[in-house]
Amino acid sequence: MIYTTNNSSFPDQVVPDAEKATLDYGLAVGRAIEGEWFRNNGRGNNGYATNYNNYHSLRLYARGEQPVQKYKDELAINGDLSYLNLDWKPVPVISKFVDIVVNGMSQRNYEIKAYAVDPFSTKKRTDYAKELMRDVQERELIQKLRDTLGVDVQSKASKELGLESEEELQLHLQLDYKQSVEIAEEEVINDILDRNRYDLTRRRLCQDLTILGISAVKTSWNKAEGVVIDYVDPANLVYSYTEDPNFEDLYYAGEVKSISLSDLKMQFPYLTDQEMETIQKYPGNQEYLRNWSGKQDDLTVQVLYFEYKSYSDQVFKIKETNTGIEKALEKPDTFNPPENDNFDRVSRTIETLYSGAKILGHPMMLKWELAEHMTRPTADTTRVKMNYTICAPRMYKGRVDSLVNRITGFADMIQLTHLKIQQVLSRVVPDGVYLDMDGLAEVDLGNGTNYNPAEALNMYFQTGSIVGRSLTQDGDPNRGKVPIQELQTGSGGAKIQSLIQTYQYYLQLIRDVTGLNEARDGSTPDKNALVGLQKLAAANSNTATRHLLQAMLYLTSRTCENVSLRVSDSLQFPFTRQALENSISRYNVATLDELSDLNIHDFGIFLELEPDEEEKQVLEQNIQIALKSGGIDLEDAIDLREIKNIKLANQMLKQRRKAKQKRDQQAQQANIQAQAQANAESAEKAALAEMQKQQALAETEVQVEQAKSQFEINKIQQKAEIDRQLLELKYQYDIKLKQMEKEQMDSKEKMIEDRKDERTRIQATQQSQLIDQRKNDLLPTDFEQNQDNPLLG
Repeated sequence: MIYTTNNSSFPDQVVPDAEKATLDYGLAVGRAIEGEWFRNNGRGNNGYATNYNNYHSLRLYARGEQPVQKYKDELAINGDLSYLNLDWKPVPVISKFVDIVVNGMSQRNYEIKAYAVDPFSTKKRTDYAKELMRDVQERELIQKLRDTLGVDVQSKASKELGLESEEELQLHLQLDYKQSVEIAEEEVINDILDRNRYDLTRRRLCQDLTILGISAVKTSWNKAEGVVIDYVDPANLVYSYTEDPNFEDLYYAGEVKSISLSDLKMQFPYLTDQEMETIQKYPGNQEYLRNWSGKQDDLTVQVLYFEYKSYSDQVFKIKETNTGIEKALEKPDTFNPPENDNFDRVSRTIETLYSGAKILGHPMMLKWELAEHMTRPTADTTRVKMNYTICAPRMYKGRVDSLVNRITGFADMIQLTHLKIQQVLSRVVPDGVYLDMDGLAEVDLGNGTNYNPAEALNMYFQTGSIVGRSLTQDGDPNRGKVPIQELQTGSGGAKIQSLIQTYQYYLQLIRDVTGLNEARDGSTPDKNALVGLQKLAAANSNTATRHLLQAMLYLTSRTCENVSLRVSDSLQFPFTRQALENSISRYNVATLDELSDLNIHDFGIFLELEPDEEEKQVLEQNIQIALKSGGIDLEDAIDLREIKNIKLANQMLKQRRKAKQKRDQQAQQANIQAQAQANAESAEKAALAEMQKQQALAETEVQVEQAKSQFEINKIQQKAEIDRQLLELKYQYDIKLKQMEKEQMDSKEKMIEDRKDERTRIQATQQSQLIDQRKNDLLPTDFEQNQDNPLLG
């Protein structure tokens, strides 16, 4: 028989583990949970129904779909609405504020960081830091050894990084240094979150935190899917009483699900046909059979899935063998032998987690067993974490408060004001005119006809003109000289303005209560307000809802921690291991084997939230100031913008500025030295140039003198050559002259001789003629004529 503790419906926990594992013990736990949440109180409600209806009402308000019966009761007279013709559809004023908060949280990105805190990883990180620190502190000695002995004792990592100060080393360890197991852990966590579509789950968590004030997520593991992350509807949640907003001290938690008989058989295949028929025939409690809209559904079964935290005594028998070796043997917690010299009994108490499933309203347990693959922190294996992660940032004494819950009253008043505005508008009549019939009768249009009302109204509405008479036909003053007068009905306008002011009043109350001002939603920004003031107001509004963002980050961080603790389980089974190998690199899978094989790594999981726009703006201003002053380079600004942590970014900015100043000083000194060296070299070059110039001048003078001498020599030589040529030419001319003279002399002598010969021949001829003349007694001969004509001669 299972006994319960005093003043509690839960079974006694001070029992052996074998009794806790029985189905009767689980049934007692399930009945106790069912009694706490589903037992009606004196007012006909229970805790589960109260939470369900409250959360359902808040969700309707957030959607702008809250029931309108309360508004009808407010405006009805003795329940009679026959005289009201109004649009009862609620004004979705809360939806806007919910979307602002939810979208603002969903847009805040983050990076998952895994930090190995086990002794092995800590030693590896410490050794790495010491090695770099030694190189930084002893860099002068290392350089001296390299210069004098030619021995390089600097580490390879220090050479690649080029660290020069301890500040650079600290920034490197915080920003760049990651061990292989840390990189692998981050990669596998991101992969599991992506496969479970955690981004969609995170948005639902943000909506629940904003609307209901509480969110829950469940992390489980199975051989088919590996690590599974499921969204849990807070309306279906049951848990033990707690005042902790993070629900860290729960001893049971669970949820109610409506599942069909086919799904029930798939989840619990060991149920017999007889048991399934019993479940099908048993109607159960109709209050449990409701879906989201509150309608009954007889085709589903309400199943309570829950986890129950207990404890167990691990007992070991320490026996000493004949060789002196001690051997530990695990025993049941009931093991309590008499004292013996050969062995000792040692034990420790650890937390255990039992998982169960029970049909509500039916005395049948579907499952009760010691949970497999319990998540235990590596730092304290005696503790166990529940699969449910719950957070309600604004909880006091078990009562959960939410942002929407604080403004539903104002939303009701806005809806009533909206209905009143409709009511006033329905009773407002347009402006009219007053016609004085007597005044119209006194008016003669001049064409033999009098003014009639229809023609007067047509003229007034079309032209705005009125024809009237100041005197009657008898000459008396006409009291109706203006026969048409406009009637002003402005009573409804004042009421509407008053109601609009009331509407704005309650809208402003919503902003004041939630902290979502006009700068946050951008609805009515002040045109005279500076941009900086509007950003400051928006930042203050973000501060008002920061607790919701922190709650969402807490849920995500705890989920990542549970995923990290379940990674080793996934690596132990081929199917889930293969899934990891297909999604991440084999190198990281091989690294993650250390988690399952050695079991020495323990990780601290934290989220590095990206800075918001205000923080980015402040950092960007610092970067721009540093760039304009020349404190950093463009490459440094690019690196700084990539850092998500504002604190580390500012530290790196300061470090880069110092490094830039040091480089500038070194460059300036180098420039001074280079300038001095350049001046010395310039002076030396000037002196050398002057010397070369003088030498060149001397050489030039020598060359000039040599040229002159050479010129004189050449001149003399040329003159001698010319004289020689002249002499030769004169000699040739003289020879030719002599030859000519000789030829002339020879010709002259020849001519003389020829003349002598001719005279002699002539003389002989004449002499012969004379002889012939004397002999023949011829006539006298004229020798001169014959001389002129030789033929006659």
